[in-house]
Amino acid sequence: MIMTFLWILGVTFRFASYYGDHMVLQKKPAGAVVWGYGEAGANVTVSLSKDSKVIMKKMAPVEEHSETWKVVLAPMEHGGPYSVIAEQHSREEPKNLTLRDIYFGDIWLCSGQSNMEMTVSQIINASKELSEASLYPYVRVFTASLIQSEVELQDLAKIDLEWSIPTAENLGHGNFSYFSAVCWLFGRHLYETLRYPIGLVESSWGGTCIEAWSSGRVLQECGWWNLHTERFLRPSAAPHQLMLVLCHRFLLPTLLSGPKMPSVLWNAMIHPLLNMSLTGVIWYQGESNAFMNPDLYNCTFPALIADWRRAFHAGSDGQTQLLFPFGFVQRSHPSSVLLSDRDDRFPRIRWHQTADYGYAPNKRMPNTFMAVAVDLCDEHSRYGSIHPRDKQNVAYRLHLGARAVAYGERGLVFQGPYPTKVVVDGARGLINVTYGQELLLLLMHDHIFEVRSHPCQWVPAPMVSASSHTVTLSSPGCRDAVTRLRYMWAEWPCEYRQCPLYNKHLLPAPPFVIDSALKTGWASC
Repeated sequence: MIMTFLWILGVTFRFASYYGDHMVLQKKPAGAVVWGYGEAGANVTVSLSKDSKVIMKKMAPVEEHSETWKVVLAPMEHGGPYSVIAEQHSREEPKNLTLRDIYFGDIWLCSGQSNMEMTVSQIINASKELSEASLYPYVRVFTASLIQSEVELQDLAKIDLEWSIPTAENLGHGNFSYFSAVCWLFGRHLYETLRYPIGLVESSWGGTCIEAWSSGRVLQECGWWNLHTERFLRPSAAPHQLMLVLCHRFLLPTLLSGPKMPSVLWNAMIHPLLNMSLTGVIWYQGESNAFMNPDLYNCTFPALIADWRRAFHAGSDGQTQLLFPFGFVQRSHPSSVLLSDRDDRFPRIRWHQTADYGYAPNKRMPNTFMAVAVDLCDEHSRYGSIHPRDKQNVAYRLHLGARAVAYGERGLVFQGPYPTKVVVDGARGLINVTYGQELLLLLMHDHIFEVRSHPCQWVPAPMVSASSHTVTLSSPGCRDAVTRLRYMWAEWPCEYRQCPLYNKHLLPAPPFVIDSALKTGWASC
């Protein structure tokens, strides 16, 4: 409210929109970036103080063309509270601004669509989770408003939740409003492990496709413009209209509500944050792209990650790591009654979320981590089955990946078992699938594995036995040699936490498709 009032009065000396009391600034080894607006040609001094003692001072000029100033603080250890004072030296009387109750810690950006937007009040055990909010005063939260723009904005146009100490009210404000349950639970897990302040910045919007969050560079790299320029020139066939037609019979209004036009959320909700020093990003998106350009996602998603990394690194004057950690959720699935058995758009989007590797990190997506959520279905969710309410397991699995990838915790298992070798015993009609981790077998299944041999279609390969690391399948059907094998390639492959294969840490084996032509761990007897 204060920032809005200053803007109306035309007072130009101010911090950028997402600086405020109670915020977290990025700790060492990065230097925190502090920036704002001022009188062109003036100098601004930024001081950091604790207990009325000045710790450091930095000075920067107000740039003529942008009327902005920016300083990079010396790297600070985690902790606080500090005050940040900015003073403008100009021909007029000097002006001062002060931020209070500032802590240094790690900042994580949380983005995506409605499953990231779901608040703590919408998830299972909501009352308990909300009642415990006050136990975590050093996990600070901030939410950007839902704004779109046709041009890249310098600053956020509006804020839903300024930097705040968590309360039951701001964590459960309303449905698909501030604050994100996945983001909050992820940050809370990190705090419990790291025991220092965590800053959480939510910038998400339900019903949005990845193209809206992508810069023009990403879309150009993936050939998106070549595919869609003609459609945009013909309004009657605009891509967002096509998506509405495809999705209408399957998905809830909340999934359809967001903007679909390219780059409009990159412009308004990500680009303004680029000056921020941060630790990493978590991403929960993909539902909309199951119905819009699904087979382009294996390009657009890794390209978005690489582009965000370059942009945040440059915008923060090199303080945000060039390969900062990026976590994502391999999404669950909608109700089994909404999609036909032959509709594989959700299995395809899960596969493309991994750049067609099946796991993360991988060569195309370095320094990433994935939370598999395919077993966290919720057919009876009051928000529609596309919005499962178990966000606790999602956040827990994400935080394991962050601990291993972002924080380098050695020996921590953060992903489920994945095949290392497939041996086809054609004489006996058996297939042995060997995994790299010890398996926990919850149940046998007759059709969750499938095989294909030219020219046959996919046919079930029933599980016949299992050992600590190997699953043996029966290979009925075609007599020709098996050329492909896949697992959990279905819209609704299993019930809640009842997929066949996990590891001993109860992390599910992710879906996969293996092609013998790849010559990777594939042999025949």
